[in-house]
Amino acid sequence: MSPSGVMDYDKLEHALRDGSAPGDPREAVAGALDEIASGKRDLRAVQHPLGFLCLPLVRDGERGVCVHLFGSGTGAEPTAAPPVHAHSWELRSHVLYGRVANVPVRVREEASKPTHRVFEVHSDPTGVDELRPTERLVHSERGPEHTSSGGETYTLPAGEFHSTLVSRDEPAATLVLGLSLPGRSDLILGPLQGHGHSTVRRLCGAGHTQRTARAALRRVHGDQRE
Repeated sequence: MSPSGVMDYDKLEHALRDGSAPGDPREAVAGALDEIASGKRDLRAVQHPLGFLCLPLVRDGERGVCVHLFGSGTGAEPTAAPPVHAHSWELRSHVLYGRVANVPVRVREEASKPTHRVFEVHSDPTGVDELRPTERLVHSERGPEHTSSGGETYTLPAGEFHSTLVSRDEPAATLVLGLSLPGRSDLILGPLQGHGHSTVRRLCGAGHTQRTARAALRRVHGDQRE
């Protein structure tokens, strides 16, 4: 992994899994952010409905590498009540700076006294996410919160319900590796009587993306100034 901005999924996954690979994932991230901030790489940040900006750095079949940016200077803020969701892909996330908390949520099928209905998320390449209610009625129980700080890595298996919490007062960023699994759908817990609806992942402008990447790059280098 060189600071040139070239991202290699296998090397990053190896480095985050056991730390034995040469190089620092932060160097690769810093290289990519520098190319975006300077305009050398034409990439637009995506404003995610869950309250963060996503920089999609690699799309290679079922594998992907992104940087997720939370907090001040991004134009997207963590939601006050983050939805409980489950990914259709295996996630390995390295906290670049700040703190990120994950709350596991135990879900069991419950037709008599359910708390939520399960919705499937169907994503369109245009950026529209369609949330479709299913027949699954479940009871959910929140587990203990686990917080990861800068330099730490955490994993989430596909299908595990959870919510992600980030303080509005402390910016955070994560390097995220995802491996999609066939036959899976992204899921979210919604109201029992909820109806299907759509959300949109909006592209940010070039200037906004560059300014955001520049601010993130300073923080990766340890400069916490705005």
